[in-house]
Amino acid sequence: MIDFMRQALELAKSALNTNEVPVGCVFVRNGKIVAQSKNSVNETRNPTRHAEINCIDEVLNYCQDRNIEYRSFFEDIIVYVTVEPCIMCAAALKNLNIKEVIYGCANDRFGGHTVIDVGDIYPNSYSLTAHSHAQEAMDLLKQFYKGTNPHAPQEKVKKKKTKQDEEKL
Repeated sequence: MIDFMRQALELAKSALNTNEVPVGCVFVRNGKIVAQSKNSVNETRNPTRHAEINCIDEVLNYCQDRNIEYRSFFEDIIVYVTVEPCIMCAAALKNLNIKEVIYGCANDRFGGHTVIDVGDIYPNSYSLTAHSHAQEAMDLLKQFYKGTNPHAPQEKVKKKKTKQDEEKL
């Protein structure tokens, strides 16, 4: 049997190699991969292009091309993602009534379960399984954040006013 989380980790490594936050995601239905992606936020300059959203779009396109009703299609999907889905992605997955999400490491800053439990907001609830290959996923994130993100906005540091600045006012 295919180790779907291993495939997601390979996608995350690929994201890291292209200066993206290293998150990889695989959608599986009936034991077969139906979508796979990595983060593409920096590449597209679109902050919503998370791996999960990219996979959702792949499935929507697949269903549209084959005239398949997408809602029932999503109900049988198991998501393998290297990092706990953020609030945005968790909400999207819940809204689509995904069957299950299996993730690597927790997302302590933006997690759709850890930070805010999206399940309290949306009635649809998927099964959530944590920490499959967690250390590997965390190591990729640490590696990314040791470097700098060349596409991040410039940090705005407040400069202390000097006596000369105050005199100018």
